[in-house]
Amino acid sequence: MDLLKNEWDVLVIGAGHAGCEAALAAARMGCSTLLVTLDKTKIAHLPCNCSIGGPAKGHLAREIDALGGEMGLNTDRSLTHIRFVGTGKGPAVQTLRAHADKNLYPQAMRSVMENTPNLTIFEAAVENLVISHCGDSKQIDGVELAGGSQIPARRVVITTGTFLNGLMHCGE
Repeated sequence: MDLLKNEWDVLVIGAGHAGCEAALAAARMGCSTLLVTLDKTKIAHLPCNCSIGGPAKGHLAREIDALGGEMGLNTDRSLTHIRFVGTGKGPAVQTLRAHADKNLYPQAMRSVMENTPNLTIFEAAVENLVISHCGDSKQIDGVELAGGSQIPARRVVITTGTFLNGLMHCGE
């Protein structure tokens, strides 16, 4: 299969939490899915915080879990410990926070992604959207990569997140 000539049902840009969930959901529904990431080794990377849940994103993690997502299952695979936080405050802010192993979580998620039927992972930089015009309406027809190559897709999901190939220095 030629990645650049095949028209994908769904093309997902970015392989953070949202990108992984979007690509897995599309592939599990039977769509031919291409996940484009800058670096395959950074799939589901936890750049600065290895916690899943808590008061900020706990409700989102539970919603993903209820919809059959992978974040909770992957957290179970890579869990170091789990805590009940906010116990000094009222019940509205008390919640569970799981801590995942910073190296195991992305490795486990990448393994799931690589073994999911209908899902292909491609390492490249997306530079632009390919847009066609039909009268007053516009339609996204795919993406343009660095270097000018184009990949056609029926749907494009943009989940570039916050990391964007940043550099982090981790000490002892």
